[in-house]
Amino acid sequence: MLATRRQGGDECVVKWRHRWINRWNPVWVVIWFFVYSMTGCFAESESLDVLVVGAGAAGLYAGYELEKAGVSYRVLEASDRIGGRLGKLTGFADYPLDLGAQWLHGNKSIAADLCREHKIPYKWDTSSVRFWFEGAMVKRLPRKPFGLGEDASAPDVSLSEYAAAEGFGDEYGAILDGIASESGAAPWDVSAKWAAVEGEQWSAGLRDFKFEDTYYDVVANHIAPPVMDHVVLNSPVTAIDYSGAKVRVTTKGGAVYEADRVIVAVPITVLKDGDIAFTPPLPEAKREAFQKLGMGPGMKVFLKFNEDFFGGYVIGGEVCAVYADETVGKKGDDHVMLAFIMGDQAAALGALGSDEAVVEALLEELDAMYEGEATKQFLDAKVINWTAEPYIRGAYSYPRVGAGRKVRAIAAAPVADRIFFAGEAMNQNGHPATVHGAMETGLEAAQAVLK
Repeated sequence: MLATRRQGGDECVVKWRHRWINRWNPVWVVIWFFVYSMTGCFAESESLDVLVVGAGAAGLYAGYELEKAGVSYRVLEASDRIGGRLGKLTGFADYPLDLGAQWLHGNKSIAADLCREHKIPYKWDTSSVRFWFEGAMVKRLPRKPFGLGEDASAPDVSLSEYAAAEGFGDEYGAILDGIASESGAAPWDVSAKWAAVEGEQWSAGLRDFKFEDTYYDVVANHIAPPVMDHVVLNSPVTAIDYSGAKVRVTTKGGAVYEADRVIVAVPITVLKDGDIAFTPPLPEAKREAFQKLGMGPGMKVFLKFNEDFFGGYVIGGEVCAVYADETVGKKGDDHVMLAFIMGDQAAALGALGSDEAVVEALLEELDAMYEGEATKQFLDAKVINWTAEPYIRGAYSYPRVGAGRKVRAIAAAPVADRIFFAGEAMNQNGHPATVHGAMETGLEAAQAVLK
């Protein structure tokens, strides 16, 4: 009669159609209050079986499983889109590009199974590797430092400290940046020991693959569709109260939801920084575990050129430690290079203050590597600074010095059998920092809730 209610959003819009009600006749006020209380316009909360916080790969996969189980659920996403650290760029090149995660790491995983099920094409990335070392492009280094990140017998010190103890001098600094970038870290902050211990658990396969389309398409087209009707965008969660009979979840816009159980599938930065207030507070051991997991700055820059003067990977740049050829696995003619920038390098470029300054710094370094060809052949660039995304604030998780063997298990442990945790940082199977690792945790959390 008088109201239109938007279910699951942050607002309840009332449209007045009768001027005489505006006069606040006491009789009509009583009738009005009764009618609208019954129809739900004054309802403070929506009650559900399960509430999922975050619509990245983990949260969407949890919703995917909950949908199959037929329970009532909703997914609250802080931003204005789904995907989390996945995204798709079209129109820049004559093939689509991944704004975020792009490699399928191994073909023995939940994500690889999904690709086979839906016949999604991908190609083994066989790109060659060269090194920018002491001002020259070389195919081999005087010493191979790559085992430094794979030695589980290493002491619990940073990768840079361990490298120095093993006799690798300052000339290997940018090479170490390249090694640490696999963990999304700066070499001074990632534990040489615990990164290697986690690596020993890896079981997805050793080859990396590129998609003909994008990784974002895998999730958006084959996991998200049955979940989308349950997703509420622009709903950052600020509080989770699990002290009562139901768990009460409050968003920044003031909406309140009630659920029997909640799956928290947000980046570790959101938990570390206390964006969500938990009542009662989470156990101290869990909060300490969050702090022992790092998630450093991360940036991707696509550079389009007239000609392919680069090809393959280059490791060792002082501005960007890893450059890659984006044409691998794609169907198109454009020549695109990726600058894959993590840790201190990403922080330094982000501090320049503009995309133009970032591109200028990269071109200057590439000109030194390729004798001026970069500026000569340059056409366009696209900068994606994941650190600047307000509800992400970084690349992906890694174990810091002092993390310990069980840090992810402690971080991921359910609280009161009502609050469950998912996301790549919570992966205990040796697959953190990956999309398929995030999906695994979404599946596990949904299964735990359904029990």
